[in-house]
This record gives sequence, C-alpha cells and structure tokens, in this order.
Amino acid sequence: MLNTRCSSQPPRPACRNSHPVSRLYDRSFACAFVSQIGFVLANTLMTHYARWVDFLGGDVEQVGFIMGAGSVVGLLLRPWIGQCIDRIGARNVWLLGYLIFGIGAAGNLTLSGLGGGIYVCRSLLVLGAAFVFSSSLAYITHHAPPERRTEAIGILGVGGFTGMLLGPVLGDVILGETRSLENFQTLFAVAVASLAVPTLLLFFLEAPLSETRRSRARLSDFFRTIVQCWPGAIILVVATFGLCMTVPFIFLAKYIDEIGLSIPGVSEMGLFFTCYAGWGLTVRVSSRRIPDRLGRRKMLLVGCVVMGLGMFMFPWVDAAHPWRLAAPALLCGTGHALMFHTATSLFLHTFPSNVRGVGSALSLMVLDMGTIAGAPVLGYIAFHFGYDWLFRSVGVSCFVAGACYAVSSIPVWQAQLQATRLQALGRDRPV
Repeated sequence: MLNTRCSSQPPRPACRNSHPVSRLYDRSFACAFVSQIGFVLANTLMTHYARWVDFLGGDVEQVGFIMGAGSVVGLLLRPWIGQCIDRIGARNVWLLGYLIFGIGAAGNLTLSGLGGGIYVCRSLLVLGAAFVFSSSLAYITHHAPPERRTEAIGILGVGGFTGMLLGPVLGDVILGETRSLENFQTLFAVAVASLAVPTLLLFFLEAPLSETRRSRARLSDFFRTIVQCWPGAIILVVATFGLCMTVPFIFLAKYIDEIGLSIPGVSEMGLFFTCYAGWGLTVRVSSRRIPDRLGRRKMLLVGCVVMGLGMFMFPWVDAAHPWRLAAPALLCGTGHALMFHTATSLFLHTFPSNVRGVGSALSLMVLDMGTIAGAPVLGYIAFHFGYDWLFRSVGVSCFVAGACYAVSSIPVWQAQLQATRLQALGRDRPV
C-alpha cells in the first residue's frame, strides 16, 4: 500500500539529517553542474539530427514524424524511470541514461537509409536523455535546501545553457558546408566521446541526505502518486514548453537550410544558439533568486509572454536579412531562462521527497507530450503552409497557456494577499 500524503505544502521528508539551511554549492553540485554541461553538449549536437534525416532522403514532414515517434518511447517509459529513481537512486539512473544515449548515438553510425533503424536510434537518444534529465532533476531537488530549490534547478540549467553554447556550433564545424557521410559519422562519434567526462564525474556525487529508497516499483503506485499529488494547471504550461522546444531542437536546422539563410564566415546555428543560450544563461544567473523572492508564478507568466513574442519574430527573418535570426533567439532564450526552472519547481511542489523521482519523471513526461503531439503537427503545418505558420502556432500556444495559468493562479494570489493583510493587522495590534 502506497503511503504518500500530498498537498500544496509537502510534508517534511523522513531522512537521516536535514540539509543545512544555506548549503547548496559544494563538490557534489559542482560535479553535477559540469556533468550537465558535458551531456547537454552531446545532446545539442543532435540539433543537427534533422539534417541527418534530410541527408538520408527525408523531408520536413518526415523529420516531424521521426522526432515525434522517437519521443514516444521516452514518454511510455517515464513511469518506470520515476519508479527506478525512487528505488535505486538518482545517480544510478543518471549513469544508465548516459549508457543508453551513447548506444543511440553510436547506432547512427550503422545507418544508411530511412528504415526502422533510424526510429530505434532516435528513440534511444530520447530515452537516454529522459533518464538523464529525470534523474538529474530529482538529484538536485534532493540536494538543495527546500527554500533554494528553484535556484538550484535554475543554476543546474545554467550548465545546460553552457552546453547549448558549445554543441550546435561544434556540430556546424564538424558538418561543414558540404555534408558527407563521414561528417555525420564524426558528429555521432564526438557525441559518444563527449559522455566520458560527464560519466566519470557522477562517481564523485554524494547521496543526498533527503533521498529515500522505496522497496518496490509498481506502475499502480506511479499513477496513485500522480492522483494524490496532482500538480494542477502547471501541466499545461510544461506541455507548451515542450512544444516550444521543437523549434530550436527539431526544426531550426531544416528551417535555416530551406529558407536559405547564409552568413559568410558565420555558423547560422551557432549565431542562434550563442544568442539563445548565451543570453539565456545571463538571464538565468542574474535572476536566480527572483522567483523565490517575488513569486514563481509571476516570473513564469512573464516567460510565457516573452517566449510567445520570440516565436512571432521568426517570420521577420529571411534570406536577405539573416542576422535578424538573433532577435527571436534572444527573446526565446529569455523565455526559456524564465520558464523552465520556475515551471519545474511549481510542478514538483506537491511531490514529497520520497516520491520526487515520480514527480520529476511526470514533469518531463508532460514536456515530452508537448513534443510528441507538437512535432508531427508542426511538421505538417510547415510542409503545407510554410514555416511562418509553424512559428505563429507555437507563439499563440504560449499566450493561451500563460492566460490559462494566470486565471488558475487568481485564487492563490488572493489567498496570499489575504494572508499578508492578516499579518499586517497582527503587527498593528497593541501588545
């Protein structure tokens, strides 16, 4: 029988010791941070995967289906990933994710066409990333003091932004202007090699004091936990964020090639991700304490609006003005920096420590749903109506999700305002 109580304010976890209030940045955090950089570098080398599909004879609609179908495996296995984290520990699942991702990247070296193999390899890449991001998220939320959890998720994400700065540019350098089979084989070999240091660093992680192990992992427990700890309307925002991520990580490379963006001596993918990740990193670091001080919901809503505006900037880019690509990159990077860690923190708020792996898996499962549902639909839109309508569709989705979440937040804000007024009245009463 699952014994898990969930509410808007999770109970204190049963653990050996409590975290020191201010402790966050230590050797384990540093190792997790650098490991995250290395993995995201390898993962963002796969932003060129659409070009690999194109090289093998596919079009933008097939890109959408291959990427979306690849995400289905990760989605279906998320419940077991979460259960695995709570049973054998986040670090062990993290290591397993690196192994699966490496097999998926290496498998592409054997492909010569758009057969079933490319679906298997893409699925392994997505599944490996699912293991890595679910376990790293669970680990860091166990490691961080509760009052600094949003900050911890955000700063770990800075490692992700750093990897984004390196991976797409390195991929452009490897592939060059005239792409050959040897170039793509080098790309996948470098992705596998990039996992060596991140894997080694995981052996230096200490087990978090708040991490507890469960004796069993049943699918029924997963769904029972979800019902008891249901996170609410934040699910819509996380799914929309997954939809947004199809733009830079699935369709961007194909978009650049098809509209003929060319900047002599400059990598177009590099330009986008330097602006996207470089500026996003700056925003994330400079605003790391703001969500916990001024309100996570408010910061998340600002992120939704900025992300939506960034999507509407893409139609402004054309072959005659390739440098304009920096504008949507800066806006979308800002939206990413404001949205992901605040949404994740709000999502995990209702999951106690002993089921944090389930919460982490569910949050990324919802993000995958946005990608799975979005990639084929957006690929269809781009193929039949053009890329401008693809971007507008994503932008409208951001505005709608933000509006829905704002409406759902009104009772919370009213309760906070009432509590503030009562505190003020209490201070004004004479003793």
